[in-house]
Formats: sequence, C-alpha cells, structure tokens
Amino acid sequence: MATVYDYFARAHDRWPDRPMLNVLPETARAYAIPPGEITYTEAMRRVDDFTERLRGAGVGEGMRAALLLENRPDYFLLWLALNRLRASVVPINPDLRASELEYLIGHAEPALIIAVPDRIEALRSAAETSGVEAGIVAVDDAFPSPRKNAVTARLSEDGDTREAAVLYTSGTTGKPKGCVLDNSYFSEVAEFYAGLGGIADLSEAGERMITPLPIFHMNAMAYSFMAMLRVGGCLTALDRFHPRTWWQSVLDSGATCLHYLGVMPSILMELPPGEYDRAHKVRFGFGAGVDPKLHAPFEARFGFPLSEGWAMTETGAGAVIMNNRTDRLVGKAALGRLPDWLEIRLVDEVGRDVQEGEPGELLVRRKGSEPRRGFFREYYKDPEATEAAWTDGWFHTGDVVRQEANGFLFFVDRRKNVIRRSGENIAAVEVESVLMRHPEVTAAGVAPVPDTLRGDEVFALLTVSDPAPEKAEEIARWALDNMAYYKVPGYIAFVESLPLTSTQKIQRAELKALALHHLEKSSTFNLVHLKKRQVS
Repeated sequence: MATVYDYFARAHDRWPDRPMLNVLPETARAYAIPPGEITYTEAMRRVDDFTERLRGAGVGEGMRAALLLENRPDYFLLWLALNRLRASVVPINPDLRASELEYLIGHAEPALIIAVPDRIEALRSAAETSGVEAGIVAVDDAFPSPRKNAVTARLSEDGDTREAAVLYTSGTTGKPKGCVLDNSYFSEVAEFYAGLGGIADLSEAGERMITPLPIFHMNAMAYSFMAMLRVGGCLTALDRFHPRTWWQSVLDSGATCLHYLGVMPSILMELPPGEYDRAHKVRFGFGAGVDPKLHAPFEARFGFPLSEGWAMTETGAGAVIMNNRTDRLVGKAALGRLPDWLEIRLVDEVGRDVQEGEPGELLVRRKGSEPRRGFFREYYKDPEATEAAWTDGWFHTGDVVRQEANGFLFFVDRRKNVIRRSGENIAAVEVESVLMRHPEVTAAGVAPVPDTLRGDEVFALLTVSDPAPEKAEEIARWALDNMAYYKVPGYIAFVESLPLTSTQKIQRAELKALALHHLEKSSTFNLVHLKKRQVS
C-alpha cells in the first residue's frame, strides 16, 4: 500500500505527458477558471508549489485543512500537497449553510480553511461562532500560519494508517459524523477499482473518466480520482450535472467511462433523442440507483452497460457489492453477487439470521484476520458510535437487503432513519432539530416520501402556533438560510400532534405512514419548487 501522494507520484513518473485533469469550457465558465487539460507534469509543478507554500506557512503532520473549492482542480492538487506533508483534508459541501458550517468547523477543528472567495465571509462567521481560530483564505492568497494546537489528527509513522481525510456523513441521531479515512482506505479503493474487471474493466492505456458528482463525497474523491491515478487516466469533473449538455460534455471529454447516480438516467431518458446519444466512446457507467424499468432501455439507447453497486463512506472498498459481471442482472435492482473476499450476514431486528430470500439488515466485514481492512478508521470524537457500528465484529450498515438462491443481493429499504434524495443522505433528526429552532414550530417530524425523479423527498409534519396557509412557505424559506437546500422540506403539512411513544419519542414507522397519507391531501403544501442550489 501507499499514500495518496505516492499514487500520484508513481503515475507522474510513468506517464508524465498524459493528461490528469480536464476542465471543459462549461465548467470553466461556471468557475471562472481556465479550460483545458492539466498533464501529470503540470500537476506535479502545481503540487510542488502548493507544498512549498503550505510548508512555509507551517502546515505539517497531524493538521487538517478544510477545503470548500467545489469541483475545481485545485481541490485535488491541494489534497495531494497536504497528503505529501502528512496533513489531511476536510472537504466542505458548498451547499452547507450557517449552522451546518458552524458544527463542521467546530467539530473538525481545521488548522486552516481554503475556500472560494464568495464563501469566505460565511466561513469566517461560522468559525468565529464555533470558537475555532482558523485562518480562512482563497487559493491564491498567502496561506496563514496554523492556529495554536492545530495538530488534531492521530500521528503515525506508518503511511498506510496516517489520516488522509475526514468526510462528514449524515448521522442517524442528528449531527453528521466525521469519518476518519487513512491512506490505506484510498489505496484499497484504487486497487479494487483497477482490478474490478467484467463490464467495468479499466486498462492502463489512457482511460478518461467523466463525473458530475461532488468531490466532497467518497465516490468522486476516492473511486473516480484514485482509479485514474492508479491507471494513469484523466478525470473530467464537471461543476454539476447539466442534462441538456451532458452528452456533448461526454463527447468533448473523450470519456471512456462515467459515474452516475440513479436520478441521472431517469432525467436523460426524458430528453428527446439527439445526435450525441451514441457519439461517445463510453464503455461503461459506474453508479447506483438506476430505475429498474429504465435500466435496459437506457443501455439500448445510449450503447453501454451500467454497472450498479453498493458501498458506503464507512465501508470504502472494504465492503463493496458490484453488479459488474458479464452474467449480471439488468432491470432487477440487483446489487450484484458477493466477492470472494467479503463476508456478510442478513439479520432481523433482534439480530437473528434471516432465511434465504427474506429481507434483513446487511452486516459486512472482510474475510480473514483483518475484518476492518479498507473500512473507515473511526467516527471522529465518537468512539461509542464507532464501536456500536462494529457490534459483535460486524459493521452494521443499516441497509435492508435480501439474497436469492442464485446469490444475487437486492436492496429493500433503509433501517436507519435516513432520507436518500438525489444521492444525498439526509438525517431526519438533523432536519427536525433545525426546524425546531423556528420560533413558531412547536414539534417537527420528518420522513421520506417517494419521488419518481429524486428517489426520496423530505416531508415535514409540523405543529405550529399559527397554521396559516402562508406559514409553510415562510418556514421553508427560513430553512433555506439554515441548512443545505436539499435538506429543506419539499412538503409541509400542519398537524395537531405527532405519533409518539410512551417516552415521547417519534414513532418513525407511523410518521412515515402519516407522511404518505398527507402527501395526497390538498392541505399539504408542495414547496419543492423552492429547493434550488444557492449561489452564495
């Protein structure tokens, strides 16, 4: 195994003149940065420059730099420089608002924060409120000296176990959890993807990958980027998914493979046939959540297979299930068969193994003497949650699946109280806690309701002091200033009370049923049109 920087340095030594990163004109205009390719040689020059600037400022081992840089190349280049200095990164979702930024900065304790200029003031305010005296600058500014007591990561002479990143995921009990990922996590991903084979076979002949997915998530940051470093490929990271220009972008990028989320095939199939539908060089797509009804028609129309799979930030490449074999199932919502190195159990709510074909929570671990190999190291500052996730030596995923006699696994539901909207995990409890801060909300219950395009939508059942019709939109607009737009309720219904247990906890199953019931009622307010990404 090796560090993230080691993978980059090896690729640079083998393929110095190959392109490593590519910025299409559409993304360049969105970010006001130059378009074009960045070769491994140019990337090394820029990483060297970042390294010297960071080292000169005093950044070193055990420190964290929080990065809010959207999908810009500088994100990857700064990460490589920091990794070289034995420091790590904390990616910041640019959609986060004030209270979310305050929590993340206060919890992660970064030594410095590097951000796009138009978010610096919001970050400074959040850092001040959280009590973290971190310098906050743009990429081209002079990097500040790290604050006192800036070493917060566990130190390690072993490159494999040295912290490389802390990624925040939606927790099921309210606040997001910081997943500590070491270098071996990213090494395992690189080697797994490079050796995956089947319909998702990668070569060292010059692969080109395109992704519109955010690089503050493990999919783009680990799977896309590390795979391209491993095989000497080029990554085109778009600023976001633009449906009407998608196939033009795929063609212009020269992509041989692409990454997607389930909402993308659904949107693309809605568009009229066009001249670029098959003008590309794509051999396969890698992703999850395609509508089973659209799986085969999508492949027939656009001319390449979709390799569906399952993984989590916590599992990395330690536990992955892929439907990448040539005998895969199409249109069945199949996750795939188990690889020979993975061990699973499917259990009921009291931990008993279920019968074949019956749904149960998926428990996973690596076979052999290293059951946690390739997984996240820990939840930062939360050893109790880490050990709870690994109860009895198995990682408890919270996902309910079933396994048929042919060995294929199929996703059924989520046992955890998480809403999955357009690829984003949303903790219902976190949304409830923000809504309860509104001065007129006296009780809040949040549940998922089905959405044909996004998978789930957020439904809030609220008790309020004044249930006037205009109040729902006022609450939604207030929420847009206090949390990421995708977490804001798409539907609000005012109710007299919420279903509670004898200990005054929300009865989640009844709440979900109540949300579905209210979804069809004329008294429910549809606010989905308000949920748009904010520019600052």
